[in-house]
Amino acid sequence: MEFKDLVPWNRKTGRLARRDEGEHPILALHREMNRIFDNFWDQSGQPFGEFGGGFPRADVVETDKAVEVSLELPGLDDKDIDVSVTEDLLTIRGEKKAEREEREKSYFLSERSFGAFHRAIPLPRGVNASEAKAEYKKGVLTVTIPKTPEAQSKMKRIEVKAS
Repeated sequence: MEFKDLVPWNRKTGRLARRDEGEHPILALHREMNRIFDNFWDQSGQPFGEFGGGFPRADVVETDKAVEVSLELPGLDDKDIDVSVTEDLLTIRGEKKAEREEREKSYFLSERSFGAFHRAIPLPRGVNASEAKAEYKKGVLTVTIPKTPEAQSKMKRIEVKAS
């Protein structure tokens, strides 16, 4: 076996090489490692607490006219959240800092916590990033990115009939 047989892509085209005998062994290993890590995080929940290195879950809904992304960010202020959007990527960052002190006659309690998150969500083609809007209300961030008129006109509904 030569070294070039281990490389899963074609250097000239930059695309994945096709093999008649089935999936390339490096791609199979890559896919299996992704599955192992996905299973680990699914079983253990978020990796590092509420936001500390993890990220909040996102609900993404695509309609005929827009893409809407919602994230639950309890305990954050709107100034703690940074939202940016390009033609193909929505990026949401934030950090939560909490500090608490109690002083009584017999004790002194001081607690600090910190957590940050970063979430990047790929967007479909045909969104109008310049008209994106973000609203933060009662701990829920909602980002609405309208689709371009061209993308809306290409949308075609297909009727589903029972047989």
